[in-house]
Amino acid sequence: MSNDRKKRAERAEQMRKEREKAAKRQRSVITGTIIAVVIVLVGLAAYGVSTISSGNGPQAFSVNYTPEDAGAPAATDDYEPVVVEMYEDFQCPACQALESAFGEQLQALVAAGDITIKYHPFSFLDDRGGSPNEYSKRSTNAAICVYEEYDAAAYKTFHDYLYANQPTEGNPGPEDDELVAAAESLGFTGVEACITDHTYFKRIDNAKEAGGERGVTGTPTIFIEDEKVTDNGTLIEQIQAAVAEKRGEPAPATTDPATAPTDAPTATTPAG
Repeated sequence: MSNDRKKRAERAEQMRKEREKAAKRQRSVITGTIIAVVIVLVGLAAYGVSTISSGNGPQAFSVNYTPEDAGAPAATDDYEPVVVEMYEDFQCPACQALESAFGEQLQALVAAGDITIKYHPFSFLDDRGGSPNEYSKRSTNAAICVYEEYDAAAYKTFHDYLYANQPTEGNPGPEDDELVAAAESLGFTGVEACITDHTYFKRIDNAKEAGGERGVTGTPTIFIEDEKVTDNGTLIEQIQAAVAEKRGEPAPATTDPATAPTDAPTATTPAG
């Protein structure tokens, strides 16, 4: 091999090595950038979890009871159920009256695929002397324990039980062990520690604060498609009208006041 050819070969080899070094440096930079981005994202996620866990700012919470939860067959069209939001306190007599008057009709509307109910806990009556043993918050905690351990259908079952067995306002409600026994009697086991440890008290406080920021001042407070209901006594008619409008159907005929339920609630229990 001549000297010229040898020198050209050596230069080519040197250039190849330099290219490899440059490529390696570039890969290192890219890898370092990716690692830095991942660290930032993980840090942001951790901050978000910490914010929720520590309750910095009110965190809205609801249980979405959908047609699927009620056993409705899968929808065959593009209809999205009307969203009915209900702010409740299990110690609230007006909430119990509404459940007594309209509970079966609401259940039928969910099961028909017409509506989804979003249950928002708004436990405030303990602060007003509604219960001397914090039944308002403890019963809500028990219901959330059932929901977290099971599902929205289980929550609805326990929700209905609590209203059917609501203690008189101003008197002590069932203690934690009684709430555990009630849950177990309905088939919801594995919630004892959650109930007795008051696991979701902070969540309940945050949900109440979030409701207040939305303008909720008492229970039951109801929204249909984000519009506040001003007359609870005609709740079913208002829901049916919203469903008909969303389905593009004629509005249903109004109910003769003489045939309306005699126990239909017309007001809320105020929070202050």
